[in-house]
Amino acid sequence: MSPRQLIEYAADEDLVFPPGSRYEYSNSDNVLIGLMVEAASGRPYGQELAARVFGPLGLQQTSFPSSFRMPRPYIHGYEPAPPLPPLDWSELIAAGYTWAAGAVVATPLDLNRFVRGYAGGALFGGTTRDAQLTFVPGSSDPPGPGTNSAGLAIFRYEADCGTMYGHTGNIFGYTQFAAATLDGARSVAVSANEQLSANLRPEIFAKLARVNELALCAAFADD
Repeated sequence: MSPRQLIEYAADEDLVFPPGSRYEYSNSDNVLIGLMVEAASGRPYGQELAARVFGPLGLQQTSFPSSFRMPRPYIHGYEPAPPLPPLDWSELIAAGYTWAAGAVVATPLDLNRFVRGYAGGALFGGTTRDAQLTFVPGSSDPPGPGTNSAGLAIFRYEADCGTMYGHTGNIFGYTQFAAATLDGARSVAVSANEQLSANLRPEIFAKLARVNELALCAAFADD
């Protein structure tokens, strides 16, 4: 499906609340922003990612697939199907289906490199960064460790052991958490090969949430 077809899913929906009155996580806004990038640059969104993000941060094991195939090799994602073996959902939908809302495929090491650069201010600064780091109450989906607050395409995770900035996400077969300090010196990346959230297999997500918190705190262990 094209990005404009993805937007049509929400085109006929009523507003959940008046714009600017409160916060709720959304994916359709990411697709709209991707279209804005193409309109402003005159180039495909994937090319802009490569030029502005992948290249400057040295992400050699990161791609933005546009076909139905995952780049090889890749971590397989699964869906439990007891009493049968887990189902491999890695290519249940086209790798590029989510487009600007999450079609990037990367190794955990590159994910860690990305979040250090992104949270650490390596990609932009000035008024853009000031706006990015203006927070309101709200969480990513699934929520991250500690108290969550939402900025512009970044979230603040305030745990008892320290504060990091990053993002979580999930899709069929996968759940991710990546965050870093604002100086980019400390970071964490956790990947699970099952889709989990507070509303989807909550008993298992609670265990993953604890892992995310322990991983965040491990980054501050020598303080």
